[in-house]
Amino acid sequence: MASTGSAPAAPQGTDGSHHPFRTGWTAFAAVLMIFGGVMAVFQGISAIAKDDVFVATRNYVFQFNLTGWGWIHLILGIVIVLAGCALFTGALWARVVGVILAGLGALANFAWLPHYPLWSLVLIAIDVFIIWALCTDGSGRAKA
Repeated sequence: MASTGSAPAAPQGTDGSHHPFRTGWTAFAAVLMIFGGVMAVFQGISAIAKDDVFVATRNYVFQFNLTGWGWIHLILGIVIVLAGCALFTGALWARVVGVILAGLGALANFAWLPHYPLWSLVLIAIDVFIIWALCTDGSGRAKA
């Protein structure tokens, strides 16, 4: 049958149902969320262990000690990894949770900037890309 130029059909699941949100960008965002979450877990473990790689700053607005920041990053990282795994289901709620958690991750890394600037900037960039990938449908066309 010849193509009439219409949009391609949404991918079908194993049960025959349509998953309109399962696109290449969503899968890529899921992989990035898992990677970013694992990096946040390592960041948290390193801070809890009071590793010497972090800079001690004085008179910083967000006055948590290094162990406090470590627990924040550890817990947030675990939740981000779990949400990244949930994105592979193609569920809309997983996309919404992914956007919210990527935003929280970007905020946490922004507050973490004085302790490890390069690591924070890389994770902020990953979080921004995750938000973009989850908010687009990947077709490049506006939805009506």
